[in-house]
Amino acid sequence: GATSTSVWWANHTRMTQREAARKIKLANALETHDPVAHALAAGDVLVDQAHVVTDAVDALPDTVQPDVRTRARDYLLEAAAHYDARALRIQGRRILDVVAPEIGEAEEARQLAAEEKKAEQAARLTMHDDGHGQTHGRFTLGTAEADMFRKALQALASPRAGGEGLSPHGMGLAFSEYIRRYPTEQLPEAGGVSATVVVTMTLETLLGGLKAAQLDTGTTISPGLARKIACDAGVIPAVLSGKSEVLDVGRRRRFHTKAQRIAMAARDQGCAAHGCERPTAACHAHHLIQWAKGGGTSVKGGVLLCPRHHTLAHHDDYDLTHHPGGKISFTKRE
Repeated sequence: GATSTSVWWANHTRMTQREAARKIKLANALETHDPVAHALAAGDVLVDQAHVVTDAVDALPDTVQPDVRTRARDYLLEAAAHYDARALRIQGRRILDVVAPEIGEAEEARQLAAEEKKAEQAARLTMHDDGHGQTHGRFTLGTAEADMFRKALQALASPRAGGEGLSPHGMGLAFSEYIRRYPTEQLPEAGGVSATVVVTMTLETLLGGLKAAQLDTGTTISPGLARKIACDAGVIPAVLSGKSEVLDVGRRRRFHTKAQRIAMAARDQGCAAHGCERPTAACHAHHLIQWAKGGGTSVKGGVLLCPRHHTLAHHDDYDLTHHPGGKISFTKRE
């Protein structure tokens, strides 16, 4: 009634099923590796070493010729006289580099390429806002990229005082600093503007006031963090009621400038169409009075619209209606 030989054996000898299955696997492998079986029977290798030798040889690619397999097995059997199973397993992973270097190099390259492709396909990042000011996440990266990321965080975490350093908390603080410091000019542009976080605050907040500030994502932050972000490279503080860059270039150019798009993003918070939730990065800058009809290129005379609503704004079959708060809606003409 046992489901397998290993289960029957475990039940009759009080071995665990895992250990019984492991021994059955070795027994089956020894049937095709006579020299290893003889060495085990003679006491020249231990059971765990025999496992390592058979596993290493069986793991060789199917393209490896029998004579190369034989050389690999014999080399590991000789090495078993000097190394324990753990050290022997390490040698088994690179056995082709020893017995057939030309094959080993090509096989290593193939395996690395396959691993990297698999890692790229498995790349994941998930983030969850818990509603209490914290966001939690999980990620899967290729080992090479993870090593680069770890190096960058360690460089930021190492100088920290207070014993935090490379602890999980210290690395978390370094991750936050890494995000704040990353130069936005190295990021690809999205919707005509590099992926820049815009902090909207009053002049009083910037100068030391207590009023909260807001990111263009809708998240509110403390005045202290707003001032800290405003000092970091690559982050543009959009200060209301203060001296700023000239945003109205009138008829001198057709397309909105980067500064104009930033100001429109801070104002519109995404597509201005009523009920649309497309983010600013997915929007176009639309002239409320079309350029072809004499409209100027300015923040006041423009609005952010997603591609769908931008199309409707230029469609002769739709009327555009302005609502309090800056939202607009479209109505199909009868």
